[in-house]
Amino acid sequence: MSEKNVIVGISKSQSSFNFWQKWLFYSSLIFAFSGIAFAFYGSNILFSPYIKMLAKIFWSQDEFPQQAELFRRFIYAPLGGTITCCYILLAFIAKFPFKEKQKWAWNAIAMSFTIWFLIDSSACIYYNVLPQIYIINLFSISVKLLPLVFTRKHFIN
Repeated sequence: MSEKNVIVGISKSQSSFNFWQKWLFYSSLIFAFSGIAFAFYGSNILFSPYIKMLAKIFWSQDEFPQQAELFRRFIYAPLGGTITCCYILLAFIAKFPFKEKQKWAWNAIAMSFTIWFLIDSSACIYYNVLPQIYIINLFSISVKLLPLVFTRKHFIN
């Protein structure tokens, strides 16, 4: 293989890594802003299908019952705050140690999202909230899984 091909191969590989590192960083910021929106404006048009889905599953109606509305508005704040916290942390990991190809960063992302997916999806199965798995969990895990899959070779010694 010529020196030119080796250099091109390295730059293509690095270019791919940079793309996926940025994907991880910017998608994390988008998810963090979504968490903020959910915390403070969970009743907006963007989240109304989610609210409707939960109301249908738990109460067989299009809206939460009036008795549960105050709780719903409250619980969206800590849930949105947790989502925001998680994704800001992920953005920082993606921006610095992941970009520097520190192995622990890749492992931390893979482990934390695997654990989240298993716990969240198990609860969804237990409570029969299966659309959350298909719509939210699989989408979210896919957004994070793609960069992990395509960058793994950069973290293997």
